[in-house]
Amino acid sequence: MTNLVRSLPHPADFPAPPSDPDRARWAEADAAARPTRLRRLRDRMSAAGIDAYFGIRSEHMRYLTGFALDDGEEKVAGNSGRFVVAAEEVVVLADSRYRLQATAQASGARIENMTYDLAAFWPNLVKSVGARRVAVESALVSHQLWGQLQAAAPDVELVEAVGWIEADRAVKEPAEVERIRAACAIADRALAAIVRRVKPGQTERELALALEWEIRTGGADALAFGIACLAGANAALPHGSPSSSEVHIGQVLLFDFGATVDSYRSDMTRTLFVGEPNPRDVAIYEIVAAAQAASIARLDAALCGEQAVPSGREADAAARKVIEDAGQGEHFGHGTGHGIGLATHELPSLSRAAGDDPLPSPTVFSVEPGIYLDGITGVRIEDLVLFDQGRTAVETLTGFPRHILSVGV
Repeated sequence: MTNLVRSLPHPADFPAPPSDPDRARWAEADAAARPTRLRRLRDRMSAAGIDAYFGIRSEHMRYLTGFALDDGEEKVAGNSGRFVVAAEEVVVLADSRYRLQATAQASGARIENMTYDLAAFWPNLVKSVGARRVAVESALVSHQLWGQLQAAAPDVELVEAVGWIEADRAVKEPAEVERIRAACAIADRALAAIVRRVKPGQTERELALALEWEIRTGGADALAFGIACLAGANAALPHGSPSSSEVHIGQVLLFDFGATVDSYRSDMTRTLFVGEPNPRDVAIYEIVAAAQAASIARLDAALCGEQAVPSGREADAAARKVIEDAGQGEHFGHGTGHGIGLATHELPSLSRAAGDDPLPSPTVFSVEPGIYLDGITGVRIEDLVLFDQGRTAVETLTGFPRHILSVGV
């Protein structure tokens, strides 16, 4: 059995929350980077014969203009936050609720007062930027809206744009990595703050609430996503939600959570053991840990020149082979990892469905293999990894220990 560690980490083991000067420096870095980000998009537009790009995804808006909606706000924002990038101008749409915010955050952009009827506004919008061919984020536009825009301005050709900005966002600037690193540290401290408070008889919801409190009061702007706190058989639900189920001795206790710092996110999973670990669960944990190590070792081999830079599919295969060789392949159904930044899930993908292109650099992604036995138990270990060829670095940004930890005793 892998050595059981009963000495638990302390919040002071991890870096302090970001300071106001940190946040001011990041704002300056974003402002300095936006012309380059826009130039890359405009170069792609020019090569494709496109006059304007119509954006809908809120992360793209934040990346290119600086206007930031809170997580989930896009569901009620109507057309506010949609934007147009033309050869000489950026236009941000904002209704009365967001006009002042957009004006302050999207400096240099033209802010257009917007209603809920985009189709009625569309002809004047595209005419104002001189566009006859408009690239549209087709993955986010409904068939109905596409038809309405075509009918509103029949002389304007709509062209599907897939993955244009996503590919740029996969390559991280230094200030972006800093914010992801800061979000990781907040998550590390938050989990370290509650592990000593885990006791048998507590519910998953109670522990999730305690963790959320530590994240929100520990320097985060928000959660990166809803916290998963899953005990025993519930840990076999890869994206399960906390319930009224109680924690008991002999169970695993799985936490999957993240923090948001200045719009950038972290994501980590730790599977802890309540009391004396079940030997079955320990054996599964060791397989998962070996699988994660194998994927990271494949990245190290690329930077050492021993192998070519892997694709996301190859990085996934390295972890998957370990689990399959251990006879648990059917119990690992999801991908090994995903990119992270302004969105919790973005490019690059580490999965069987990923492409054959080498991983971009510098980039940040999760490495999170897992094994799930339906109705019995589940184990996942997730860390964020910085892959940077320029610095010849494969760095794990998540700081919370990955060895076997016993809690609740």
